[in-house]
Amino acid sequence: MLDFFSGLLAFSVYFAGAVGFCAAFCLLYTRVTRHDEFTLIADGRSASAAIAFGGSLLGFAIALAGAIHHTGSVPEFVMWGFVALATQIVAYGLARLAHPELSKAIEENTLSAAVWVAAVSISAGLLSSACMSP
Repeated sequence: MLDFFSGLLAFSVYFAGAVGFCAAFCLLYTRVTRHDEFTLIADGRSASAAIAFGGSLLGFAIALAGAIHHTGSVPEFVMWGFVALATQIVAYGLARLAHPELSKAIEENTLSAAVWVAAVSISAGLLSSACMSP
C-alpha cells in the first residue's frame, strides 16, 4: 500500500508539472504566432486555427510524455520540458519558413495550412520524445 501512495505522489507531481508546462506552452506559442488562436477558435470558429493549435499542443504533450517516461527525477523532467518547448517553437519557425504566409492562411481558415502545422508539430513531438532516451 505504501508503494501506491508513493506512486500517487509521483503521479501528482509529474501531472501537475505537465499541466503547468502545457499552460506555459499555450501562452508562449500564442505569442510567437502572428495570429490570435483563441479569438479565431472561440469567436471565429476557425477549424484551421483549432487544428493547427491542437496539433501543436499534441506534439508538445507527446514530447512531455517522453520526458516523463525517460527521466529519473523532477529536475531532469523540467530540463527536458524546456527542451520540448523550444523544439516546438523551432518546429513552428521551420513550418513558417516553408510556408511564409502561414498565419494569413490560418486566419483565412485554410485547412491545408493547419494540417501542415499540425503535422510538423506532431512529428517534432514524436522525434523529440524518441531522442530523450537515457
